[in-house]
Amino acid sequence: MATGKNPIFDTATTLGKILVFLGVSAICGVLVAGLLVPAAAVSGSAASGSIQFFDTLPAELKVDPPSQATTILASDGSVIANLFAENRTRVPLDQMSPYIKDAAIAIEDSRFYEHGGVDTTGIMRALISTARGNKQGASTITQQYVNNVINSSLEAEGKGDQVLLNGVNKGVGDKLREMKLAIALEKKFTKEQILEGYLNIVFFNRDAYGIEAASKFFFSTTAKDLTLPQAALLAGVVNSPSFYDPINNPENAKNRRDLVLSSMLSQSKITQADYDAAVATPVETKVTPARQGCAYSVSAPYFCDYVLHLLLNNPAYGADAAEREKKVFRGGLTIKTTLDPNAQAVAQAQVEASAGANPDKWGASLVSVQPGSGKIVAMAQNTQWLEAEGKFNNVINFNVDKTDAEGNDLGGLGGFQPGSTMKPFTFAEWLNEGKSMNTVLNGSVRRYPLNFPWRNTCPTPLDGAYNSAEEHLGAAKDLQNAEEGYYKNMTVLDGLANSINTITFASAAQVDLCGVQKIVDAVGIHAGQTNDPVPMTTLSNLLGATQTSPLTMASAFATFANDGRYCEPIAIASVTDQTGAQLPAQASKCRDAIKPEVARGVSFALQEVLNRGSGSLIQPRISTRTTFPIAAKTGTNDPNNSTWVVGYTSGLATASWFGDPLGAQDRFGRNLTINGKFYRGIDGYMIAGPQFSNFMAQVAPAYGTTAFPAPPSNLVNGPVQIVRPPAPRNSTPQNSTPQNSTPTPAPAPSENSSPSGQDE
Repeated sequence: MATGKNPIFDTATTLGKILVFLGVSAICGVLVAGLLVPAAAVSGSAASGSIQFFDTLPAELKVDPPSQATTILASDGSVIANLFAENRTRVPLDQMSPYIKDAAIAIEDSRFYEHGGVDTTGIMRALISTARGNKQGASTITQQYVNNVINSSLEAEGKGDQVLLNGVNKGVGDKLREMKLAIALEKKFTKEQILEGYLNIVFFNRDAYGIEAASKFFFSTTAKDLTLPQAALLAGVVNSPSFYDPINNPENAKNRRDLVLSSMLSQSKITQADYDAAVATPVETKVTPARQGCAYSVSAPYFCDYVLHLLLNNPAYGADAAEREKKVFRGGLTIKTTLDPNAQAVAQAQVEASAGANPDKWGASLVSVQPGSGKIVAMAQNTQWLEAEGKFNNVINFNVDKTDAEGNDLGGLGGFQPGSTMKPFTFAEWLNEGKSMNTVLNGSVRRYPLNFPWRNTCPTPLDGAYNSAEEHLGAAKDLQNAEEGYYKNMTVLDGLANSINTITFASAAQVDLCGVQKIVDAVGIHAGQTNDPVPMTTLSNLLGATQTSPLTMASAFATFANDGRYCEPIAIASVTDQTGAQLPAQASKCRDAIKPEVARGVSFALQEVLNRGSGSLIQPRISTRTTFPIAAKTGTNDPNNSTWVVGYTSGLATASWFGDPLGAQDRFGRNLTINGKFYRGIDGYMIAGPQFSNFMAQVAPAYGTTAFPAPPSNLVNGPVQIVRPPAPRNSTPQNSTPQNSTPTPAPAPSENSSPSGQDE
């Protein structure tokens, strides 16, 4: 015969539940007492055992600052972008509305100022309520703070799977550990500090951690300016951010808000009139979406991405990539950059005017730096980071090296062929050897065979030849100029001003190629894809064959403006963490690279490029004779798909580029239409040129446009002499036709000339 259950003690009955939970509460009371009093003060073996168990639990909690958003600022303090793993901005308690403090206490922990971390009265109330079928929590604000601190640390360490949530994966031992830590925390911090920490760490929404972020996200306001209905609603959301979400579940949110208001009224935190007005207020949100990352930067997404790569590649921010990412995305850093918002706005307008939304996806970019400091003041390109219909969408930064850019698995593009913008460095070595730019060279020489006696004191071997008769041996075809009429005698200055390939080679044939190499290295020119030096003993590099980034070229040309001192480009002026401590930033690093008199000679010559040479065709025209002192060089590569103007004033150096940014960059820049205008062949002065001149005309005066120092007279007005190239070792014919022996100033190339497929 089965034994019947006593209905009085049946746990299915209300009385049974009460008795069971009273028993549990008695145990909890003993356990809590074990946290509060010495073991010797409690009698009974069970109690002593419980206390011994609690004595083994940790009482120390490391309260690290919670994960906070990092802010990237322009030089004037305006926001470029926010970066975060958890969207949180910490604010002090006195910068929070009193309504949110009162609302949180009223609904979460009405005896917050009375207990010592654990509310035994609350525990008993919760047990009885649960026994009656109404599940109720008993965690104090201090306990919730402890739980959030632990979970925040786990998330920051990449251990999100270990996060503990009430009612989900938290056991009795976890709860008791939380209680002991809460009591210990109350002994270490004031109530105000605990409340401040709680309101700054608690989760409101996947895009809002802490009261400041929640205020901005839900109401587009600050924690300080929250109204009573807004504060009550946010205090209620914490209990179940999804269920009480005012955006998706406004009715649930209102019911919860009104419960919070009722609690505030019953605890005399608000008046009856306050309550009546608040509950009558409809639930209305004004959402400001959390925009995480450089992609959402309105002004400078690609510059922002460059700054981010500088930080994530810097060992000072962590021993490995994971540590650095944690520091940047969770450290609450304030990163002040060198970007000038005014210059950036002009740069962006120019690249969009050049080729804003062309269906064939031709690229335009512009980057500008300060000579003397290396500060990057503008970095723009004609693409959209985020997908947008009818726009040229691209995440690759055109202006920087491959390692400094987002992009494919290998990084960014790593630059473009600089073409004739490399010619000034051969010219610089000509002056460096004391030669006059007034020297006349034979521009008719088009063949430089494999046995040509180049001078090279560097260990790097020579590579390349231009001789159609030796193509079967690996030589390139004979050198070509853009115009047939330029295979003649002219000065070195005229050759540079008009960008004549044969004069560049005639100059190189008279100097030490190792000297050209040293200058190129000294001004920071390197391969944009590999960061390796550009070997100037590879003859094609005299005409700009190796891909180089626009930032590299702008910084190199800035050396001429800075009287021969090269400054590495910098983007980060200062970095502070959430405590205000300074972290490693970038300081100007400058070095002597070129003799001052050589730099002055180059500046003299590059002004002539704009006055009467290839740059004189730029429209709108910018000239030292009509505006302010400015120097520049045009450039175009063989297939006309990489076109440039790189130039400078005394206070600003800029690289302007237009061309093919896609894949292998193998499209020809010929027979194409950009902005409704047909081009038979793109040259540097056509699109990159106006982009450069419009930008410099608007921005350069703010940075200084003083006259460049004059070069020594011997470099400009030396004796006129005709220099012929050295003969090949085996007297191979040079294919040179005798020309006039007197120097003939060369006219600027015609805009309507047919493309030759050679450097401009």
